[in-house]
Amino acid sequence: MYLVESKGGAILCMLISLTFLGTWPAVMTLLERRGRLPQHTYLDYSITNLLAAVIIALTFGEIGKSTPDSPNFFVQLSQNNWPSILFAMAGGVVLSIGNLSTQYAWAFVGLSVVEVVTSSITVVIGTTLNYFLDDKINRAEILFPGVGCFLTAVCLGSFLHASNAADNKKKLSDYTVGAEATGVSTSKQTVTNNVGAKDLENGRCSAEKAKAGTAGFLIALENRRAIKVFGKSTLIGLAITFFAGGCFSLFTPAFNLATNDQWNTLKEGVPHLSVYTAFFYFSVSCFVLAIILNITFLYHPVLNLPRSSLKAYVRDWNGRGWAFLAGFLCGFGNGLQFMGGQAAGYAAADAVQALPLVSTFWGVLIFKEYRKSSRRTYVLLVSMLFMFIVAVGVLMGSSGHRKK
Repeated sequence: MYLVESKGGAILCMLISLTFLGTWPAVMTLLERRGRLPQHTYLDYSITNLLAAVIIALTFGEIGKSTPDSPNFFVQLSQNNWPSILFAMAGGVVLSIGNLSTQYAWAFVGLSVVEVVTSSITVVIGTTLNYFLDDKINRAEILFPGVGCFLTAVCLGSFLHASNAADNKKKLSDYTVGAEATGVSTSKQTVTNNVGAKDLENGRCSAEKAKAGTAGFLIALENRRAIKVFGKSTLIGLAITFFAGGCFSLFTPAFNLATNDQWNTLKEGVPHLSVYTAFFYFSVSCFVLAIILNITFLYHPVLNLPRSSLKAYVRDWNGRGWAFLAGFLCGFGNGLQFMGGQAAGYAAADAVQALPLVSTFWGVLIFKEYRKSSRRTYVLLVSMLFMFIVAVGVLMGSSGHRKK
């Protein structure tokens, strides 16, 4: 099998992983904003997410001749390494729950804030655990100041969300007052300047036609999207976000235990799971749990989503290709993160949690987040991103080298 052994190769894996992991949430958010049910999207995503792990295992995991110390993928499938398999599958379970939670959090809090908060929580908890699991191969005097920067980014992200929510509330309040002042009910109000004499409340206008950042844009988006957020407490979105962050903080430590067996759970003579074998089992558990939960949500939806069925899912081809792409991006992104972590330490590999930098770029470019917001919101946005960039640079600078 092929192994990444140099620090340079590990950093390259992290950078590619960063791009992939920062892009797939934007694709999923795009589909939700176009009205596709998240249950349908996540079922499609789960298929290609597993397929990515299979492709990695059958290529990188089978390169070269198998040896007793470094068995190839198929050889390891028949070995007695169940303790490590269970750790890998536990990591897949918490990642699956976290990913499923963020799919709903994106609608309430926005792509940018969700990714920053969950990634920062992942680093604060997960990186600390990985530092000790990796026998302290990363430089603590650099690593932990980076963790502190991530924690600061969490606080700034929460303030940013509160400020942006207040801005949107004011826009909608002014819109309602304007409608009442002209003697026209809000449900029938038209905004000629923004949408060209289209009735927003009755859904005859798309968010693309409304001017970004206006009340008309927000209302048109609400009419079109799958998850309705108007009238719901913002605490729901933040609660889901922090829960997802807690789940994410555990999946790399579990994977670390699966590949390095720090707790000596394997019998003597049984080689450690390779990254590729562990990632295969990790993705299988991710897939199984996602299928079970999302099929359940088809018939018993949460957050007042419409009820669906397997038959309706199979027939829903609107955006299926994008959902498949999201699964591939996430699958290959996770695989590359683990390949880099095995070489340079999983604590340093958590630098891929810089993915909100990519997600925020897509959030601003595609979804028009923070358009026409207050100066306070813009200051918080820039401060959050600056602190995040500093944190990632410091964390990557703590990279070590795992001894064979």
